[in-house]
Amino acid sequence: MDEMNGIAYQNGGSILLEKVRETVQYIEKQTTIRPKIGIVLGSGLGGFVDQIEDQVVIPYEDIPHFPISTAPGHRGRLVLGRVADREVLCMQGRFHYYEGYSMQEVTYPVRVMQRFGVQSLILTNAAGGLDPQFVPGDLMVIRDHINFLGTNPLIGPNEASFGERFIDMSKPYALDLIETAKRAAKEEQVDLKEGVYVSYSGPSFETAAEIKMFQLLGGSAVGMSTVPEVIVANHSGVRVLAISCITNLGTGILDQPLSGEEVMVVAAEAGEKFQGLLKCILQMMPEENNE
Repeated sequence: MDEMNGIAYQNGGSILLEKVRETVQYIEKQTTIRPKIGIVLGSGLGGFVDQIEDQVVIPYEDIPHFPISTAPGHRGRLVLGRVADREVLCMQGRFHYYEGYSMQEVTYPVRVMQRFGVQSLILTNAAGGLDPQFVPGDLMVIRDHINFLGTNPLIGPNEASFGERFIDMSKPYALDLIETAKRAAKEEQVDLKEGVYVSYSGPSFETAAEIKMFQLLGGSAVGMSTVPEVIVANHSGVRVLAISCITNLGTGILDQPLSGEEVMVVAAEAGEKFQGLLKCILQMMPEENNE
C-alpha cells in the first residue's frame, strides 16, 4: 500500500473513495434529508445555523473518517435542515491546512457532500481586506482567487470517479450564483463588494511586505481557507459561490497589530447582515437538478 498526500492506494483502488462511501452511508442513516445545497460557515459566522429549521445535528467526532475542527470559532458540527424552504447541509466550522491536516483531509468534506448529492456549495470565510476602501464588516463575493498556499489538493494519483486529472479553472465561481448574490444584496440593502481572494497558509498573519505583494498581484482580500475547497468542488462538478466577511485590513494598511480575537468579534458583529444575505440568496437560487 502506498501513501501519498493523505490518500492511500492499494491494488489500483482508492481507499479515499471507500472512506467517503462509509461517511456518506453514516450520514444517510441519521436523516431523510437529501440536500442539494451545501454551506460551509467560516470563523465567527457559525450563528447562521440558528436559521435552520428541523435540524439534524451531527458532531464531527461522531462521523467516520471526518477530521476534527480545532480552529477558534469553528463549532465542529454538521447541521442538516431547511432554510427558506430549501434543504441544506451546513458545516458549522471547517478544516485548515495550518491545523496540520493534509490538503486531502482539508477537502474531505467537499468529497462527502458531492457524493451525498450536493450540487451547489456556498463557502464563507473571514478575511483581511487588501483594498484600503474596505472597512471591517464589509461582505465581498469572490469572483476569482490566487492560490498562494504552495500546494494543491489534487496533487497525487487522480481518482477518476471524482473528476478528470486536469480541470479547467477559468470560471471557478459560478457566474449565475454571483449574480444571484448581487440581486440578494440589493434586496437586503447590503453593499456587497466583489473581488479576488488570496489564500495564504497561516497561521501567522501576513507581513506588511506580503500584503503589498498581494495587492500588486490583484488581490482584494486574503485568508487561510476556501481555495482548496473550491478546487476540489470544481474537480467534482459542484458549483461554487463564496463570500468573505472582511474582519480587518491587512498588515501595514493601518498602523495597528492584528489578532485572532479581532477577527472573531467583527465576524460576529456582521452576523445579522451576513445571515440575512445568505437566507435571501437561498430563496433566490434556482432549483437544483433532481436527477
